[in-house]
Amino acid sequence: MYKILFLTLATLVMAQTSNVTQAAMALTGQPPQNASNLILPKGFSAQLLYTVTKSTQGSWVSLAKDNQGNLYASDQYKNGIYRITPAKLNTPNAKTTVQKLEIPITGAQGLCYINNTLYANVSVGNKIGVWKITDSNNDGIPNNAQHIIPLNGGGEHGPHAIIPTQDGKSLYFVGGNHTALPKFNASKSTPNWKEDLILPRQWDARGHARGVLAPGGWIAKTDLNGKNTTIISTGFRNQYDIAINPEGDIFTFDADMEWDMGMPWYRPTRICHATSGSEFGWRSGTGKWPDYYPDSSPAVLNIGPGSPTGAVFGTGARFPEKYQKALFVLDWTFGTIYAIHLNPKGASYTAKKQEFISSKPLPVTDAVIGQDGAFYFIVGGRGAQSALYRVTYTGTQPTNAVKQSSKTNLARETRLNLEKFHGNKSPLAIAAAWQHLDHKDRTVRYAARVAIENQPVNQWRSKALAEPQKPIALTALMALARQGSPSDQKPIINKLNEINLKTLNPWQKQTLIRTYSLALIRLGNADNTTKQSIINTLKHQYPINKDENANIELTRLLVYLQSPTIAAQSLKHLKSLKKQPLPNWAALIKRNAQYGGPINTMLNNMPPVRKLRYAKILRNLKTGWTYPLRKQYFTIFNDAAKHPGGASYNGFLDNLREEAMANCTQQERDQLADLLGVSLIAELPKNVTQPKGPGQEWTIPTALKQVGKNLTGRNYKQGKNLFNALLCSTCHRLNGQGGAIGPDLSTLAGKFSKHDILEAIVLPSKVISDQYSSQIVTTTDNETYEGRVVHFEDHVKVYTKAPEEPAEKIKRKNIKSIEKSTLSQMPENLLNRLNPEELKDLIAYLITNGNPKAAAYK
Repeated sequence: MYKILFLTLATLVMAQTSNVTQAAMALTGQPPQNASNLILPKGFSAQLLYTVTKSTQGSWVSLAKDNQGNLYASDQYKNGIYRITPAKLNTPNAKTTVQKLEIPITGAQGLCYINNTLYANVSVGNKIGVWKITDSNNDGIPNNAQHIIPLNGGGEHGPHAIIPTQDGKSLYFVGGNHTALPKFNASKSTPNWKEDLILPRQWDARGHARGVLAPGGWIAKTDLNGKNTTIISTGFRNQYDIAINPEGDIFTFDADMEWDMGMPWYRPTRICHATSGSEFGWRSGTGKWPDYYPDSSPAVLNIGPGSPTGAVFGTGARFPEKYQKALFVLDWTFGTIYAIHLNPKGASYTAKKQEFISSKPLPVTDAVIGQDGAFYFIVGGRGAQSALYRVTYTGTQPTNAVKQSSKTNLARETRLNLEKFHGNKSPLAIAAAWQHLDHKDRTVRYAARVAIENQPVNQWRSKALAEPQKPIALTALMALARQGSPSDQKPIINKLNEINLKTLNPWQKQTLIRTYSLALIRLGNADNTTKQSIINTLKHQYPINKDENANIELTRLLVYLQSPTIAAQSLKHLKSLKKQPLPNWAALIKRNAQYGGPINTMLNNMPPVRKLRYAKILRNLKTGWTYPLRKQYFTIFNDAAKHPGGASYNGFLDNLREEAMANCTQQERDQLADLLGVSLIAELPKNVTQPKGPGQEWTIPTALKQVGKNLTGRNYKQGKNLFNALLCSTCHRLNGQGGAIGPDLSTLAGKFSKHDILEAIVLPSKVISDQYSSQIVTTTDNETYEGRVVHFEDHVKVYTKAPEEPAEKIKRKNIKSIEKSTLSQMPENLLNRLNPEELKDLIAYLITNGNPKAAAYK
């Protein structure tokens, strides 16, 4: 019952409309946009080259070019792959021609052409994975398809992009987070990927990606025959495409999980620089790593909500210089192609976004720079109407090809030199990398640690534990926590306990706290003495001024350790937090009414994200609670339920709160009953009818004989009615409904035999659980009250055996004594009003957990 009451508080707009599938439905019947309707920067013009015949050519999602000026496109589903010859530039009346390839594959979400060979990364059909398609008769048209890399996992989170490496000798290919890693020969990071979550995660409330584990989406490299594969980067949610800049750096546009909007773990779509061995921290459900984790890689730029599709650099385009250098990324949902202007900073980049092309609707899926220097893009996907467009520059700025700069910086050079040790064992690696473990550049620190982790642990274990410089020691100890053995746990924690958290800078604080966590996650369950040593070291350093991320991680760690002070400390700190500022997505979301409208509703009534960060963590805490703290804590959920969020928002709130309730004592649940929407004495439903009888005096033997070994052909409605008529539901919950004076009966059949169940009903006072025992309260006026007692700080409530009567509230100053009763709260002779058939229907209802589809009712 409490679950139903709780959900009625929340606005359910997002739960009903935020799924982008509904946006796809709205686009399915739309004609392609006229080029004149596209919004372009000054000096650019667009041309609609070709409108796809949807019934026979499908809905196109990937695009590639060959060296003859032809393009290739694939339908998302069953309609094949096509060779396109675009109408020649600046030629009046020229036509675009399209030819279907005679090959047995379709559904390629990635295409590329190199060395007179077309490669396809296929996500549908019986042979999912990478295909090599050659021209067997030398007529210039690929026709001979070979399946060179099988992949496990298909669909929209399956195999995605495939592109040539910069030297043209190899391929990069991509799998979304529902695609298992390919068979690989090497990995740039050590391939012992784990969830690395110190507290339990919740899977998505609507079931998305349940059971999908690390490393999530990935980028791999292989030779042109698919024989030698190396894992390059991991931890993406669903990166659809990748692109390489002239400097050889890989970038991708990773997808958000729009159902998570309003929750603290929501991550917007983002531009990622996929360096060697990088890990971007996607984990299913609530488990996504925060961007600041030192063992993960940060985004270069957060975009906002959307559905990332294609990505391509402007290299080779006859565009002004800044566009030749730009990374163009496509957002299907909001009909936008962004130009991402990257600026080198240290070993990585910073970035700014510019809306390059947009319209409403414009379901963009992929783009290439053609041999003629024009920008080609397609629309389609999820059955939407497809079309091919061409964008050219007709302005006055110079469009000369940009020469690749030979300039670089020391941080970038350092990173590249360290990456040579990724996936390789080398006697030079430790000496080369060790000095950079405290580098001021995060990407260099990361590259140095990965280089160390790729070397045998016995070559650097003692060095890590003996390192005198704290900044270097922090990263070295984190590497040891990730790669070491259980015997390393105590030495690592002892070293960490020597470091004063408050003397560290932000990245050092995060590394210290994360290393504690990794040592506890990866190296086995620590003994109580070790856990207490961490509590004693850290509890006095909480909270940390002006470092909210450190406070969150410190809370997470101390909750795992069940610190008795963290409930009071964190909830006191929570009162000082300011309201979270709104993200600036308003202009973007107006382009898609089906998808953007619900987001706008959320922005106008933003959930308490900062408080929910703490509430999510504190749900795991069992110690250190008082009634006022519990009341403050659960009020967060009730307040949050008044706000809208993503499609999983309400389900997550409900599930988080339910887990927190499970960690309450029975006394706490009783005290909070009103706040939690749990009625200790539940009202009876309407239209309850009394037993027909005639009854009899049931004993355990006579009742057991009547119930028999099997209960079949029972009457569900009558059993449910009797559960209410005998007032069972006023005190007991079954299948989420009922009171809470007595035990929850939802798992009755899994724990007790029919004999045990009948004995508990016929002889209720024989065995009484301490949780549900009755007590006798005597007042200073010598009045007595017998029943279930709920204790508060200054008073008690007594729920008597008469469920129709309200609880008696008695102030503690007026109580003379409270003694345990030998009688059960449940009355005797409950069954004596039932005839044999009614008895069987009631017992059937109990042991089936009130499930009308159970075998007992067939």
